[in-house]
Amino acid sequence: MELGDYEQPVVMREENKRRRRRMKPHCTSSNLSSMELISIEFILPTSNKHTKVPEIILLEIAGNYTVEQMKTQVWMRAIEMSQSTDFYHAFTPDQFILQYQKKGQWYEIYDKHQLLQTLDCILYWKVLQKKVGKIYVVQKQKPSEEVQEFQRQLNDLIGYDVTDVSNVHDDELEFTRRRLVTPRMIEVACRDPKLYAMHPWTTSKPLPEYLFKKIANNNIFIIIHRGTTSQKIKVSIDDTPDMILQSFFTKMAKKKSLMDIPEDHSEMDFVLRICGRDEYITGETRIKDFQWIRQCLKNGEEIHLVLDNPPDPNEDEVQKEEWPLVDDCTGVTGYHEQLTIDGKDHERVFTISLWDCNRKFRVKIIGIDIPVLPRNTDLTVFVEANIQHGQQLLSQRRTSSKPFTEEVVWNIWLEFDIKIKDLPKGALLNLQMYCGKAQGLSTKTNLQSHESPNSDSKCKTQLLYYVNILLIDHRFLLRTGEYVLHMWKIPGKGEEQGSINADKLTSATNPDKENSMAISIVLDKYCHPVALPKHRITSDSQGDRTRAEMPNQLRKQLEEIITTDPLNPLSPEDKELLWHFRYESIKHPKAYPKLLSSVKWGQQEIVAKTYQLLAKKEVWDQSTLDVGLTMQLLDCNFSDENVRAMAVQKLESLEDDDVLHYLLQLVQAVKFEPYHDSALARFLLKRGLR
Repeated sequence: MELGDYEQPVVMREENKRRRRRMKPHCTSSNLSSMELISIEFILPTSNKHTKVPEIILLEIAGNYTVEQMKTQVWMRAIEMSQSTDFYHAFTPDQFILQYQKKGQWYEIYDKHQLLQTLDCILYWKVLQKKVGKIYVVQKQKPSEEVQEFQRQLNDLIGYDVTDVSNVHDDELEFTRRRLVTPRMIEVACRDPKLYAMHPWTTSKPLPEYLFKKIANNNIFIIIHRGTTSQKIKVSIDDTPDMILQSFFTKMAKKKSLMDIPEDHSEMDFVLRICGRDEYITGETRIKDFQWIRQCLKNGEEIHLVLDNPPDPNEDEVQKEEWPLVDDCTGVTGYHEQLTIDGKDHERVFTISLWDCNRKFRVKIIGIDIPVLPRNTDLTVFVEANIQHGQQLLSQRRTSSKPFTEEVVWNIWLEFDIKIKDLPKGALLNLQMYCGKAQGLSTKTNLQSHESPNSDSKCKTQLLYYVNILLIDHRFLLRTGEYVLHMWKIPGKGEEQGSINADKLTSATNPDKENSMAISIVLDKYCHPVALPKHRITSDSQGDRTRAEMPNQLRKQLEEIITTDPLNPLSPEDKELLWHFRYESIKHPKAYPKLLSSVKWGQQEIVAKTYQLLAKKEVWDQSTLDVGLTMQLLDCNFSDENVRAMAVQKLESLEDDDVLHYLLQLVQAVKFEPYHDSALARFLLKRGLR
């Protein structure tokens, strides 16, 4: 079939509607759970004119309604029933937010695309066995001048307006900032204000033998300064700072005036600070485990400390958050049984499961627009479109070559050999613009589609620009519609090439719209949002059968693959062997990066089996932490959020001083996260707050 036959947006055909109405449900329970009516009382922002009590509307809403549909339904009923009809005519639902109360905290129902049945408040009410829940309709407040000024400072530091959704196609950044408020608040509430204000730099590692030899009789000398006077005392390396202070004050009991210490003050009123540094020796840690003490012992230097007043913890107090909290269920998708159109009345379907989409994915390349042409105008250009997951190429197509002018128009659909249902979360549509020298009419066709393989692919070409767009957004929804993407320029020979492979994974577009290449594309539109369902972990019966005893020869071959240097690429045969004997491979922690790089992420059934496999990762969980091994799972080869979360979970056992050792690599690894809200981002945020 010609690509031109697909020009119209995808819609449900009438015969399909009639056929689906006649179909019997596959699973009664899942059908009921998605269509069940949920009783909710909505507390309106208007009051009864006589009693001055807030107006209440009781509605029964289908579980598969979106939050936006629910809000619209409330608004329509308020217009019909409220005594303040003019108020609801004057405003729109978008000017109001929905809030609920949980354990004394107020939470906002933030994601307008989320299904009602997946909301945290619905699950919470079910646990409490509440038959009717309460949701408050609250008018949005304008951001305070302080918040706006803070945002302007952030924009200035970053280099462009992060609230401008045209740079990133959607509201993911604000969405993430809202989701991170809750873990931030929890972390701040749990920390010790006094300890945080002084934050001692300690280590849990045993004292090295060469340092131990420099210590006589387990004792060291420290010099404590107060004003212009000082006192040298001998302490045990196993003493804590509190014990040292107590010993010092006992010794100085009759000499307080010499050290300018008020008579009514005791060791409880002071702390020890390192001379010339904003660093404290405090807490219940032994003196030998402070990094500064070890540094002085290593260099053979005297240990000078200041008897100082403790810092004011109030100076580190975090400002109260202006946003209402959002729960961790925000943006969560439903299971396939809740989203599928199979066995349901089509008129009652509001969201489609991605796994019901059996057609091949395609993109329409409209054309490119460049502000300034290169000096050499005797060039041709073509666009290469790749679907990739991390560094794994899932499918590839190209346009024809055309003369390089200010505007180049193709207006052609490129159909990929991957089905929509097989697109994994984190998959990128990577668009790259190549140029080459014009060779007359022979360059008329250059891999125009999958039907014209390589008519002029032998011509020497150069990559000039690239841009990416995530095919599944942060809400688990398939991207649809038209996009104008401002592309990034590939650095020239004399320019910084450093991290181009990492940078090429970014899904942000170039904020310099005036001077950058722009490419226009169209993705298919659908009659309803298309959502990637959550995976339900079930037993892998086929995997159980493949766990049979391995022949010795294959076992030896598998062990050789596992012990191969990580920098040596695996052959297709190696990957096939690792996957076939995955239940054997998962018993070896060192095999995890190689095993997971063998997964065909462009096949939904294999991704499901991978999650089944990772549910049995006890050996990984119980193994000793190998940071180098764990970091391999956080590099650019892995985009799956479950794989990356598994690696971060392993890093949770690191002490703060160990996190400092790997901080540069961990921050760089954030580049490889497909989405802003990730396990790694949360890990770094929490450690920073501590």
